[in-house]
Amino acid sequence: MVIRGVVGVLLVLLLGYGIIKGLPLIMGPSLEISSPEEFSSAPDGFVSLSGVAHYTETLYLNGETLLIDQEGAFQKELLLPSGGGILVLTATDRFGRSVTKERTVYVP
Repeated sequence: MVIRGVVGVLLVLLLGYGIIKGLPLIMGPSLEISSPEEFSSAPDGFVSLSGVAHYTETLYLNGETLLIDQEGAFQKELLLPSGGGILVLTATDRFGRSVTKERTVYVP
């Protein structure tokens, strides 16, 4: 009877551990952009793009590959033309799921 109880507790613990570790994979990639803020202004045209992409295999900035480190952090310095631009970031996981976020930056 004691052995059944121990086996039952171990199975519940293993199931809980599997759910905790597997949940982020089930949810897909996430993308957090820390800078620039949406609709921000860059008087000199220089913009520092940074943030974190979680559970991501590839990250694209306007269709071009953007490098990420082991923790998913990314950082890129950009020079935007007068008038500004729209920065489109797309994070894709190994299962092909993706999430896209945009930032609009004005350059006077």
